[in-house]
Order: sequence, then C-alpha cells, then structure tokens
Amino acid sequence: MTSARRLRPLPVPSGARAPEILPDLRRALDGTGPPLLPLPAGRTASSETARALGAGEPLGTGEDSPEDPTALVMPTSGSTGTPKGVLLSASALRASARSTHHHLGGPGNWLLAMPAHHIAGVQVLVRSLLAELPVRAVDTSEGFHATAFAAAAEEVLATPGRHYTALVPTQLGRLLAPEADPRGTRALRAFDAVLVGGAATAPDLLERARAHGVAVVTTYGMSETAGGCVYDGAPLPGVRVHVEPPEPGGISLSGPTLARGYRAEPDTEAFRDGWFHTGDLGQWRDGRLDVLGRTDDVIVTGGVNVAPVAVERALTTHPGVREACVLGVPDAEWGQAVTAALVTETPPPTESRLRELVRTRLGGTCVPKRFGVVDELPLRGPGKPDRRRLLELFTGSPAELRGLPTGPEPPMSEDEPHGLSR
Repeated sequence: MTSARRLRPLPVPSGARAPEILPDLRRALDGTGPPLLPLPAGRTASSETARALGAGEPLGTGEDSPEDPTALVMPTSGSTGTPKGVLLSASALRASARSTHHHLGGPGNWLLAMPAHHIAGVQVLVRSLLAELPVRAVDTSEGFHATAFAAAAEEVLATPGRHYTALVPTQLGRLLAPEADPRGTRALRAFDAVLVGGAATAPDLLERARAHGVAVVTTYGMSETAGGCVYDGAPLPGVRVHVEPPEPGGISLSGPTLARGYRAEPDTEAFRDGWFHTGDLGQWRDGRLDVLGRTDDVIVTGGVNVAPVAVERALTTHPGVREACVLGVPDAEWGQAVTAALVTETPPPTESRLRELVRTRLGGTCVPKRFGVVDELPLRGPGKPDRRRLLELFTGSPAELRGLPTGPEPPMSEDEPHGLSR
C-alpha cells in the first residue's frame, strides 16, 4: 500500500440480489480491492451519505494499514442522525465471523434476510465467504413476509451441513404472528441457530419463539464492533465488556472485532484507550450482560430515572401488546412524561390494565401517562424504533395515533402464560 487508497461507494441491491456484491466484498477483505462504502442502491439519500463520508477521497492517516487494510466504511447515524463512517479492518470482520461460527458450532449455510448495507447483513455475507459456502437472500420486493422467507429458507435448508439466519425482532415477530404463513415458523424451526439483534428483543417474543422450537440466539453489538459481539449475554472469544459502576452503567467494548474509529474523526471520544464507549446502559445479571437501552434515552420524570427498555418489557408481557416503544415526552409538571407507542393485537388491551401491569412490576414512577397505538413502529435502520419520529407524533401529530380502550378487562390469573397465548 504505497499510496492512500480511495474509498469507493458500493451500491448494494436489495432482497434476493444482495449477494451480487460478494466479489467486491471478497477483494476488499483480501486487500486487492479498494475500501468500500456500502450504500442502498437507488436511494437519493445514498449520494448525500457518500458526499458526507468522503466517497472517492483517500483514506486519511490512521484510517488504513498495509498490514491490515480497512475493508469497509460502514455508514451509521447512531442516535444523532448525522452520518458517521465506521472504519472496519479486514481482521475485525474476519474475527467477528469466525467467533460467530465458533459460538454456533461451526461454519454453516446462511440465509440473508436483512439489508446487506447494514452491518448485520454484511456479516452474513462475510461468514459465507469465510466458510466458502453459497448464500441465498430473501426476496423482499413485496416487503418482508413469511411466504418469501420460507421459499428462500427451503433452498438453504436443502443443502448439507449446518444452517443459520439472522433477523431483527420485528421480522421474528412477523414470522411468528398467528396470521402469518405457517411455513415461516416451520422454516425457522429447521435452522440450527437464528440470530436476533439490532434492537431490544422483548422477553415475551423470545419465549414465543422458543415455545415454537426456534433456536434463538440474542445478539448485542453494532457497526463499531463489526456486528454482534455478545451472544445470549456472553462476550464472544476475545471480546471484553466493561460496565461502569454503579450499575446500571455505561457499556464499553473492546477486543479483536473493534473498529479503527470513525472516518475523518481522529479525536472522537467514543474510541479511547482501545475501548469503544457505546453510550448504552447495562448491568450484569447472573453473569450475563443485560442491555437497558441508550443512556440518552433514559427518561427523567419527576427527578427519577426510568429506563425505557424495562417498561417496554413489562408492556409486552400482556398478550394484547405485540410491540412497544417507550419514550419521554416534554411535560411542564414532570419534566418528561413516560409515554408508550404500541402495536396491539385484536382485541387491544385497556389503558387501566397496562397501567396496573407496569405499576405492579416496576412501581408507579414507570407507569406511562399516555399511550398511542400505531399500525407499526417507525424504524431507523434494521429493527430500531425511530424515537424522534414517535416524539413528533406525540407532540405534533396526535391525529396519527389511536387510543386504547378505557373499560375494564377480566383479571389475569397469576399462572397465565403471558405472551404465549397470542
């Protein structure tokens, strides 16, 4: 590497055509090709991201290495909405892929179900390259649904060896929904492991998946760690996790999957002393990492801190709540009011039942003061609720939100299998 290498945009097709980028990805990993900036093909915003991250320009000092070339610059807005370019070396991507296969019991055949311009999708392709096995992608031309997933899965599952796929919680929920094509659930059961990450997964959804015989593995990680680096609460080989005391506290990550830093941000505070400071809040429970969401998502209501994830977990134990996103809405009396956006089943739960459920589990401070029902949660990136958009709905577009029934419901019995009865 005698001269600075230029960052090349890589338009990534959606759905079944995503594996077309495999040759470019292979060359980026072995250093014979340029560093790549994966972007969704055909989107206007992609050109803006490319300009912001210096596509076509040379990588700067400290952004590349002849011994370990930077293979990818992954665009990520994090929680700010401002594009950042995560500098991922070839060794970090390989370490992540190999650690995943080691954890799952060996290399296998992968089904790509997520966009390949995001790190979780890219890693499915990297794992397939390292395993020297073909990869198939789900046809999402008509959106993600169980019928298309099952069709693609059948081809993957027909090949010998182990079989894996990776999903976000929303996709898993759609495949398990009562109204979905049952072939989707049957296909899920046939995989040796189904990685689920990208956003917090409700315990109720995990229980339903496991009750259906799905080998779910929860993952925690981000572009800055080359994808998931903590599986089922345990760090992958070589990965170190630090939680700032007193718990719950900020999570920091280190190890062989760590990125070099951000493009054109050599002095960022996020990467310090060999650690990435995630901005996430977590605690250790029985030796496993429990992630409680972003530290900047914590709601301060009446001077008391409320972790949205804890309230979301409580709400989704009700069989009438499919998904929940909890956020703090400005309030003159409380500073912030705990507010919940829900995707509900039919019939929906009543406000009184949900308030009592949260009060019983978490205390009165955590009880939402307002609920809004939407057909589906707005997302930013794969599986991550768009809290800013929801805040806009609660503060400026209340007509787009539906309310919950206010009448009484029959009492729940103590032994009712919450969430498994959907």
